[in-house]
Amino acid sequence: MRIAMLAPISWPLPPTGYGPWELVAYNLTEQLVKLGHDVTVFAAGGTASTAEVVVTTPHALSTWPEPQRSRMQAFDRKTGLLEGPPDARVLEELHIGKCMERAAGGEFDVVHSHLHVHALVFARLIPCPMVTTLHGSAWVRATHPILLAYKDMPFVSLSEAERTMLPELNYAATVHNGIRMDGFPFEPDKEDYLLFAGRLSPEKGPDVAIDIAKQSGRRLLMAGLIEGQYQGWFDSHVKPHIDGTNVAYLGLLSQKALAPYYRKAAGVLFPINWCEPFGLVAVEAQASGTPLIATRFGALPEIIVEGETGFVIDSVAEGVAAVDKLGGLSPAACRRNAETRFSDEAMARGYAHVYQSLIAQGVHA
Repeated sequence: MRIAMLAPISWPLPPTGYGPWELVAYNLTEQLVKLGHDVTVFAAGGTASTAEVVVTTPHALSTWPEPQRSRMQAFDRKTGLLEGPPDARVLEELHIGKCMERAAGGEFDVVHSHLHVHALVFARLIPCPMVTTLHGSAWVRATHPILLAYKDMPFVSLSEAERTMLPELNYAATVHNGIRMDGFPFEPDKEDYLLFAGRLSPEKGPDVAIDIAKQSGRRLLMAGLIEGQYQGWFDSHVKPHIDGTNVAYLGLLSQKALAPYYRKAAGVLFPINWCEPFGLVAVEAQASGTPLIATRFGALPEIIVEGETGFVIDSVAEGVAAVDKLGGLSPAACRRNAETRFSDEAMARGYAHVYQSLIAQGVHA
């Protein structure tokens, strides 16, 4: 198949730190190439792939040169122009446009968009199917008008839980996100600490993770992105607990840097409080042989095998009780669950089946 992979442009592929959507697009692209498909990935500058790469913007939005990115808007008397930082909306439209122009020329059998909702308006204008992975888009009510306007287009959900947010859409399949298993070596021998990995924002529950760890008498290591809009929340709810001993913040780590912490952790705490459509952290932990303690939100009950690869909880007290039971879980069972259901190979096979089905059905499925 000739596949156009329309990747996000917030980060280059593969991302070196944060960038979950880019990571999924990269893992999928690499595995589809291994399966023998002809893949063209449309992505930001700095991208490296075994597929054909079409660079649509010179830099990713998050790695744009700082002097340009932080430039204040100001009127230039010499040119008469309003100068300022690059416009992300303009860059994304150019990015989408380059892909759609080639799709309109009949170069591809299918286009796969990872761009939230922003490419949907082109779906009926190209002569091949375009499938959109939601990546949580339906969680935002403001996106519903465009999703519903194009509800007949084929969508892929990351979990069955994701579908509950907008069941009216035409779901072609559920395909779980997949990871490179060799990036998370299996480790059966664990230490005593607990790990929190993810954005340090209210909906991710880092403050709840701290409560569980403290009440369990366990050391907690924390890693993840502190977003600008949540800096005040972090400063008041998380930072006061960070003492470097009982609670330590490791910073924003790449997958490679985070992997050793997954491997040796007694358990990973994932106490979210929103309907997260998937959770790469939950898969990465299990791939390392490390069980999870997670709240009953979103896809987590689908990802965890209760009592085998972790525990699903409804309160801090249940979380504390679950910590005491971590030693009775099998690291090998965690690894098996990840290998069987959440590898990049499994993801690529799932999407290849979706593409083949859409192509067989006709232009727009």
